[in-house]
Amino acid sequence: MVDQIDITKVLFLDIETVSGAPDYAALNENMQHLWSYKAPSALKRYGEELTEEELAASYTDKAGIFAEFGKIVCISVGAVYRDRDKRLKIRLKSFANRDEATLLREFSEMIDQYYGDVNRYYICGHNIKEFDVPYICRRIVIHQLPMPALLDISGKKPWETKHLVDTMELWKFGDRKSYVSLKLLAAVLGFPSPKDDIDGSDVGRVFWEEDDVERIAVYCEKDVLATAQLFLKYQRKPAFADDQVVFVER
Repeated sequence: MVDQIDITKVLFLDIETVSGAPDYAALNENMQHLWSYKAPSALKRYGEELTEEELAASYTDKAGIFAEFGKIVCISVGAVYRDRDKRLKIRLKSFANRDEATLLREFSEMIDQYYGDVNRYYICGHNIKEFDVPYICRRIVIHQLPMPALLDISGKKPWETKHLVDTMELWKFGDRKSYVSLKLLAAVLGFPSPKDDIDGSDVGRVFWEEDDVERIAVYCEKDVLATAQLFLKYQRKPAFADDQVVFVER
C-alpha cells in the first residue's frame, strides 16, 4: 500500500506531551486521588499501594503519556511538495504553545483547510495510531473544540481509517509483540537519527523548569523529518538531503 501513496498527499506528524501540572503537589485533591489509581498500572506495579513520594515521582515521569493527566505542548508537521525543478522538498512547521487550546485550534484549522478530504490525504507518524492521534483527539474533546475531518475516527472500522499511516505498524509485518523505536530504525536503515539534543524523558523538565518551548519544537521537528525519511525507505526512494528540508520560522 505504501508504495502507491503519493508522498505529496501525506502530512507527517509528531507530538510532544508533558504532565498537566508542574508536579503532583500542584494537582487538586481529586486529581491526586485519581492519579493514585492510575500510577500503579503506569509503573506496571499492579495492585500495589504507592507512597506519596512514589506517587509524586511517577506523576513527573509518567503523567504526560496519558491524555487525562497530561497535555500537548507541541505538534510538528511536515508537508512534502515539488519545487519548480520537480524536486521533492519537505517543509517543517510546529504548533508550539504554552496554551494547549490555542495550539490545538491552530493545528485543527490547518488540517481542515489543507487536508480536509479523507479520500485524498493521509496523516503519517510513528506509533501514530496508538499514541499521537488518540491523544490529540482526546485533548480536542477535553477542550470542546471541533474535530478535524481527518481525525474524526471514533467508531470507524479499520478500512475507514486507511488515511492513517503508521510507520511503526508498517515495520511489524504482522508481528504484534513489540515496539520499535524510530531511532532504532534510523540506525538499521541508514538515515539520520531523529534525536541529538533531548529525549522524551527531558521534555517535561524543559517545559516546566526551563520554559523552552522552542527547544521542544526543534526536537519534535527532527522526529517528523525522520518519519518522512523512513516513509521514503519503505518506498525504496532516496532520503531527503539537507537542501531539501525547509524549516518554517516560528
